[in-house]
Amino acid sequence: MACPFDKTKEGFEIQMGTNHFGHFALTGLLMPLLEKTKNARIVATSSIGHRAGDIKFEDINWEKRKYNSNKAYADSKLANLYFVYHLAEKLKAENKDIKVTAAHPGWTRTDLQKHSLIMRMLNPLFSQGPDQGVLPTFRAAFDKDAHSGTYFGPSRFFEMHGSPVAVKSNARSLDKTAAKKLWDISESLTQIKY
Repeated sequence: MACPFDKTKEGFEIQMGTNHFGHFALTGLLMPLLEKTKNARIVATSSIGHRAGDIKFEDINWEKRKYNSNKAYADSKLANLYFVYHLAEKLKAENKDIKVTAAHPGWTRTDLQKHSLIMRMLNPLFSQGPDQGVLPTFRAAFDKDAHSGTYFGPSRFFEMHGSPVAVKSNARSLDKTAAKKLWDISESLTQIKY
């Protein structure tokens, strides 16, 4: 999260490569197995930081502009939601019985904040422990009433901590045209076709 500029060995900007392209590729490779598995479910981990995301598709790997590590993180977390919402629709249209959900951990005290002095300083005031931060992901994975496209996060104080509940992502994350564009770019760059 918000790390210095780097690239994956495949040449992707490190945060988009780790948080989106890697998950996109792995899920695509696992899809034949998931299609054969009863009650299969895919869960993506996003962030409240997705709200600051605004992916520049023409420079998704930050090669033409000054790098902003916080923005790159937010973009990767917005990508997680584009992926979930688009895949959920795709599987439904193909009558495939696989649920696709998303979750975010709120502000959880982990090493994730190691590159941000201000976040490390604010951790004692706003964060929750990992034992609480993991609960939205567990709910996304196991809630029997969850349907594809459900997004879970903490219930209190701007979704930073609390019990897991269904939450709403921002309007930008629901942009179907942008989600399809990211999907097409992801298939092209990873060479993984669903």
